[in-house]
Amino acid sequence: MIFGYARVSTVGQDLNAQIAQLKENGAEIIYSEKFTGTKKDRPEFTRLLAELEEGDTLVVTKLDRFARSTVDAIITVKELFHRGIKIHVLNMGMIEDTVTGRLILTIFSGFAEFERDMIVERTQEGKAIARLKEGFTEGRPRSYTSKQMDHAISLLDTNSYNEVAALTRISKSTLIREVKRRKMSLENSHVKL
Repeated sequence: MIFGYARVSTVGQDLNAQIAQLKENGAEIIYSEKFTGTKKDRPEFTRLLAELEEGDTLVVTKLDRFARSTVDAIITVKELFHRGIKIHVLNMGMIEDTVTGRLILTIFSGFAEFERDMIVERTQEGKAIARLKEGFTEGRPRSYTSKQMDHAISLLDTNSYNEVAALTRISKSTLIREVKRRKMSLENSHVKL
């Protein structure tokens, strides 16, 4: 049996391209998830590992789809080899349980980890530069203008959170957070006086 595994790191990313590649390469059953590779507990990958049997083949588009680091890749692949499972990484080829196959795995895993580390480093440098710019705010941009939020907060004088949420389409949790933020801001301004 040929099993495929597709993974993207964030909810916003698309799995369809990976799934299509896996199908083109003979994957009969495909497990997929939107889960960061830095987390050890990936539920679908764990289910897949439990289902694989001797003689099966695991197909992934890239090595970093199922391994968090070089060490993790080597451990996982060795466990699969020990169980008699073949591994086909589409951008590398079939990884065989030979001296050469294990060497190639180690080298490619090292490069994949290096590439991830470089992306993280560049992202952190970019954020550090952005923080120096005037008007920079970290995180997602606000979904509502100050005017919309002021209006919603004023409606709380005569309506419940649920009613205001229904009227303004601003979620109850967002309204509660904003009320707390404004109270904290007011308390902090009083403390400074």
